[in-house]
Amino acid sequence: MSGLQRDLQEAAALEWRRQRELQRQSRIFNPRVRTIGVDKEALDTQVKDRKIQEAAEKARNEELANEMKKNDKIICLLEQRQKNAIRNINKAINEFQKNFQKPETRREFDLSDPQALKKDRPARLSDDDPRCTVSGLQKFMGEDLNYDQRMKFQKEQFREWSLQQQRDWKNALADQKFADDLHDKNRIEIDQKTMEQQRKEEENRRAVCAATKDFNRTQAAEVADRKKLEKYQKMKDDMDEISSLLQGDLLSENPKQAISSFGPHRVVTDRWKGMSQDQLMAIRYSQQQQVLEKLRLKEEERRRDAEWDKQSIQIARAQLILERHQQRQNRERRQALDNINAELSQEQKSKNIYLKEEEYSNFPTDDYYAQFNTTSR
Repeated sequence: MSGLQRDLQEAAALEWRRQRELQRQSRIFNPRVRTIGVDKEALDTQVKDRKIQEAAEKARNEELANEMKKNDKIICLLEQRQKNAIRNINKAINEFQKNFQKPETRREFDLSDPQALKKDRPARLSDDDPRCTVSGLQKFMGEDLNYDQRMKFQKEQFREWSLQQQRDWKNALADQKFADDLHDKNRIEIDQKTMEQQRKEEENRRAVCAATKDFNRTQAAEVADRKKLEKYQKMKDDMDEISSLLQGDLLSENPKQAISSFGPHRVVTDRWKGMSQDQLMAIRYSQQQQVLEKLRLKEEERRRDAEWDKQSIQIARAQLILERHQQRQNRERRQALDNINAELSQEQKSKNIYLKEEEYSNFPTDDYYAQFNTTSR
């Protein structure tokens, strides 16, 4: 299945290339469509369209850049307002803690009072000493004399603490509500400005779209008019061409119409109707002469190659004889040199033997040593 598909694809590709080649030939060899030089009107139209496109692109880029700048400004303004709101809230919280949440007002302040040792007094001064707690084992339940006053004081103190906590809570709620209202007001103002900016941008975008639509409509009308004019001109040219062909020599198969104005030996290719019998016979005769000349050249080349081969064989044979002669001379020379070396070696051995015998004959004997000893005594 894959091989069949591959064959079909190759056949389709070949057919496509053949059609493209036929279209190219029809464009090239069609004298009515073929033009010399450059189509200036088409180039001017392309340049004009390009300039219009660049102007529209530039206007769109500038509009986008302005929109981005406005958005950046709005974002910066929102971030700055948010930072200011957070700073104001933190400042209000710090002021509230500084004014209404002092360390001295806390219940457990006596546990971390830095002046506790300076304020400290003896363990017990009297029975109504408020410092005598249960953990101090200085006074037990029911043994103090100011029990009623103490209970009344504690209740009053609890009530004051409760009222103070309620006031603090109400103030905190009021501050939080004021901050929330301020934040909501600022957010509403920012949203209104943002909506106004978006409305203006939408109006500008609509204006640009309307202008673009009008421009496109005008361009479409111009293109339609130009196409109509081109169609009319093409129809007119076709009619003129048909009439010219009907009245001309092309369809009449006149062989004289192929004669070129540059000489009788040249023809116009798109009007040529073929060669005559004399021309064909001359071409065939020329081809036969070329074949005979080619055979003659091949024969000469074969003879030349045979001669070169023969000379090469003779040179190789002479060189081989010369090499054998040189080898024979080298062998004889080496043999003579070996004989001379053998004779010199024999003479050297004889000379060495003679020198050794001479040395032994001159060496002192025992009688000589005995005589030498008698003389010394």
